[in-house]
Amino acid sequence: GKNGIFIALVAVVLLFSITTNGILLRPQNISNLIVQNGYILVLAIGMVLIIVAGHIDLSVGSVAAFIGAVSGVFAVHWGLPWWLAIILSLLVGAVVGAWQGFWVAFVGIPAFIVTLAGMLIFRGLALVVLGNANIGSFPAEYRAIGNGFINFPIDIPGGFKAHIDPVTLIVGLIAVGGIIVQQVRTRRGRVSYAQEVEPLGWFIAKMVLVVVGVGAFAYALSVYKGIPVTLIILAVLVLIYGTIQNRSVFGRHIYAIGGNRHAAELSGIKTRQVDFWLFVNMGVLAALAGMIFTARLNLAGPKAGDGFELEAISAAFIGGAAVQGGVGTIGGAIIGGLIIGVLNNGMSIMGIGIEWQQAVKGFVLLLAVAFDVFNKRRSGGR
Repeated sequence: GKNGIFIALVAVVLLFSITTNGILLRPQNISNLIVQNGYILVLAIGMVLIIVAGHIDLSVGSVAAFIGAVSGVFAVHWGLPWWLAIILSLLVGAVVGAWQGFWVAFVGIPAFIVTLAGMLIFRGLALVVLGNANIGSFPAEYRAIGNGFINFPIDIPGGFKAHIDPVTLIVGLIAVGGIIVQQVRTRRGRVSYAQEVEPLGWFIAKMVLVVVGVGAFAYALSVYKGIPVTLIILAVLVLIYGTIQNRSVFGRHIYAIGGNRHAAELSGIKTRQVDFWLFVNMGVLAALAGMIFTARLNLAGPKAGDGFELEAISAAFIGGAAVQGGVGTIGGAIIGGLIIGVLNNGMSIMGIGIEWQQAVKGFVLLLAVAFDVFNKRRSGGR
């Protein structure tokens, strides 16, 4: 499944690099892909955990809009320091998540209903906070989380007009090394436990593609503006949540609950507490996504967050999460989000209307879920 998603991303990139005459792979456009889709990828990280546990969250777009508006009040209207405004906004997001987690975990109302109500409640509260007006402009440090870059450019020897950022290249090399080491260790671990692994030839080919892809990505960023702050935030989140998902008791409990809730309860897992903290976490990530979006636009407006929940859910399912729960990874959700981002970007460059873009994304989501259902039926599952 992971290999299929990886191949799908490569295929989509190749397709649109050809149909856009190479515009898709220009350094500026590659950087814009990360900046424009960063908030969706942040939401996808939290959403895949929710889906793995067998739930869904339809409110994340409204929560993102609400927290964006709240952060505007903190940073602009009240004049609080930018860092304090961010911390307080994250805390408000945690309170929102706790509110929804309480109804799901301790009252027993299905997450679909709770978050559908939350979608309406927090959209309404966002409008109340904004007063049907926009809030801006934000401090430069706040805007940096959505539009900032880290770079130390130097001139390229040999008379080239472009400049290059060596820090970005070094970070790219570290990332390549880390990915190779992690993949090799994972493969050796599976072999030592007599688990099924992919053929060695495919493993090597995949590593070559990863090295080339990450290297080209790092070079493109280095000759544009350097590393986007949004990318740094995403990288930190992927490392943290990847560790939680794969190496923590809490992460194992999430998979156990999604696989069989009743069996998890019988084994002593406190399923209600796990559900509660999953929604608290989703509230915090929705708050972060809302601030990244607000910082990128330098504006908190009533239309913020529209459709975010659909993009995040689509990213999780396209990335391999199972409808029934129990299956899904952070890496898969990120790849799924990147596929959606490339689709959006590539079709926009080609001049395809928004109506057809929506139709194509819906069709891709349907195929991803159908593929998951087909695999389960073929393996004897239901």
